[in-house]
Amino acid sequence: MKQLVEKLNAEIAEFVKNAEAQVVKGNKAAGARARKAALALMKDLKEFRKVSVEAAK
Repeated sequence: MKQLVEKLNAEIAEFVKNAEAQVVKGNKAAGARARKAALALMKDLKEFRKVSVEAAK
């Protein structure tokens, strides 16, 4: 679970970096990277929820 949390932190940082580049600098490619990171983040957050529920039992 610790590895999953570390992976989530890295994905969040990547998303924030690219989202800010799109908003502040108008970088369209960064927007695409941010959307891709958001999809990966969503997938891993679902996995975290699943693992967390199992650990709570």
